[in-house]
Amino acid sequence: MSDPVSSFAELKLSTPILQALAEVGYETPSPIQAACIPHLLEGADILGEAQTGTGKTAAFALPLLERLDPAERRPQVLVLTPTRELAIQVAEAFQKYARYLRDFHVLPIYGGQSMVVQLRQLSRGAQVIVGTPGRVMDHLERESLDLSALRAIVLDEADEMLRMGFVDDVEWILDHAPASRQTALFSATMPDAIRRIAHQHLKEPREVKIKTATSTVQTITQRYWQVRGVNKLDALTRILEVEESFDAAIIFVRTKIATEELADKLEARGYAAAAINGDMNQGMRERVIEQLKAGTLDMLVATDVAARGIDVPRVSHVINYDIPYDTEAYVHRIGRTGRAGRQGTAILFVAPRERGMLRAIERATRQPIEQISLPTREDVESHRIAQLRQQVVDAIEAEDMQYFSEVLQQLAAENDLSPEEIAPALLYLAQKERPLQVEEQGYGWDVATAPAESGKRFDERAPRAPRFEGREERSPRHDEARPPRERAPRQEFGPGIKTQRYRIEVGRAHGVMPKEIVGALANEGGIDGKLIGQIDLFDDFSTVDLPELPAPLLGVLKRTRVRGQAIQIRPLEEGERYEKRRSAPRDAYEDRRPAREERAPRKRWEGGSTYRDSRSFGTGGEGRTRSEEGDVPPKRQRTEAFGDDRRPRGVSDRPRKPFGSERPAFAPDTRGTRPKTAFSGAKPKPYDKKR
Repeated sequence: MSDPVSSFAELKLSTPILQALAEVGYETPSPIQAACIPHLLEGADILGEAQTGTGKTAAFALPLLERLDPAERRPQVLVLTPTRELAIQVAEAFQKYARYLRDFHVLPIYGGQSMVVQLRQLSRGAQVIVGTPGRVMDHLERESLDLSALRAIVLDEADEMLRMGFVDDVEWILDHAPASRQTALFSATMPDAIRRIAHQHLKEPREVKIKTATSTVQTITQRYWQVRGVNKLDALTRILEVEESFDAAIIFVRTKIATEELADKLEARGYAAAAINGDMNQGMRERVIEQLKAGTLDMLVATDVAARGIDVPRVSHVINYDIPYDTEAYVHRIGRTGRAGRQGTAILFVAPRERGMLRAIERATRQPIEQISLPTREDVESHRIAQLRQQVVDAIEAEDMQYFSEVLQQLAAENDLSPEEIAPALLYLAQKERPLQVEEQGYGWDVATAPAESGKRFDERAPRAPRFEGREERSPRHDEARPPRERAPRQEFGPGIKTQRYRIEVGRAHGVMPKEIVGALANEGGIDGKLIGQIDLFDDFSTVDLPELPAPLLGVLKRTRVRGQAIQIRPLEEGERYEKRRSAPRDAYEDRRPAREERAPRKRWEGGSTYRDSRSFGTGGEGRTRSEEGDVPPKRQRTEAFGDDRRPRGVSDRPRKPFGSERPAFAPDTRGTRPKTAFSGAKPKPYDKKR
């Protein structure tokens, strides 16, 4: 085993490059740099696998700069990246490492930038081209990009290009590159599709795999907060307020719309925040990143794709406001902080339904993620007081307070006040926009700020008791009847808690289930499940027993949605009662009927019909008609009231033929031109529409 490389000078790099590295502050090569630079200097193909933030850019940029010919103005190195931001970042790294190289030019080309500008710059010449696959293909088809002098091609973040659907474009570009080129492929993971490309386009590649104990950088502190009690925006602002090492943050959400909405809400709360997403043109995205670097912005709300390649040294925190869809996206997200040996913090918001993804992330990163609770009101107040105290001490040490002391004495003399009486008023005015005393709006802060150590992780469940533990053995079949078991009384909500019945506007018609109502009340309102009483479901609404809820909490719960329906919770008014429909006993209906002598006489119908009374079967009364029994006539039937020659519809006066006669009553229809059947002795007659 070779000795570890302790300095860049041992890698046989030239003096101009070593001088640039010294100015940047690089002293010791990272493992991926120490492993790849010698192979690339020899001209070998490289297949490198290392996580984000381990220094892959310098691993291929430094040796390729050594092999450039400054006199050749045509492209000699082509670097393909999945996103515009990463292309700009790689181009800046090349420019930084080649600061002391003469006549060196690097050009980033990507979609969203003016094609006219890129064509003009390509005509002037550049030794290194860094671009996205789509725009590189455009220039190759226009023949504005000449690869005849290409010496090396680099595929950076190959797994991300595969995920974004650029694999076919990459293979097309590789087919149009000179066969004598040197190829380097770098990826955080190595899927089968990436290996297939490597074996097809790389010549006897030397594999470099940096084995790490975890999939994330050790300098990143990872924590998560279980979403409960309060909404995520309130939790985000409270967490960021008490973070000691906070400088700048990237907040990840899932959708483009969410970036704009969250950035606007943060700006309304006094934070310098901006959104970045794929719908923004490249000029706006570059301006936002420059503002983040310059310090005029402190928070960047971004999606996964838009934040790829962002490397800003002052980013101290990564907030996963929305949990990512897969573990690789999580690794790429938190790689925006803790880069190049710097310390970073990653915080993940996890809803109860997302606990499976949390466990998957822990398995993928091979690191436990620490659970935290929200800072309490006392924590926030202590933090604000400490900041104010430090500001006062710094002002006393840095400024001359003689003038202000004279103003204070004059104010005290004119108003007959002491300095001790004036000082609190001055502190109040100084902190008027940011009061030292915190007022918690809404409901659920006690749940959200409960110490995480006091209970188990929400994804850990107590072991289930044995199925028959503590249950009496079943008595023999022929033993004496066991006395009925007394039911335990219904558990009350607790001493001193008044209960109220509430109505919510979601019911069976919306497909709701009681567990969904319990989940909505517990998650959105922070109500303990033990305090949620009986739930009755009706067609268009439901009722639920709850403790008396304060007005702010009712306002929050009214906007809560179950099955896409706002529940619009409200107390059940006095006298407003709803009971489930149950079948009453027959006696209850009989009691409501009037006495027989008070009933109106039934109408007797003359003539009757041939329908038999259902009560006549089996009693010897066959053949009696309804008129003979005095019952009501059949529904919707015409009677002799319409004329003597009219019979009720559907009633025939022809006598029935006995079963087994020549033509049964169930003989098939012989109308139309159908042939003879075995059941009919007559020839078929033509169909008569009047029948």
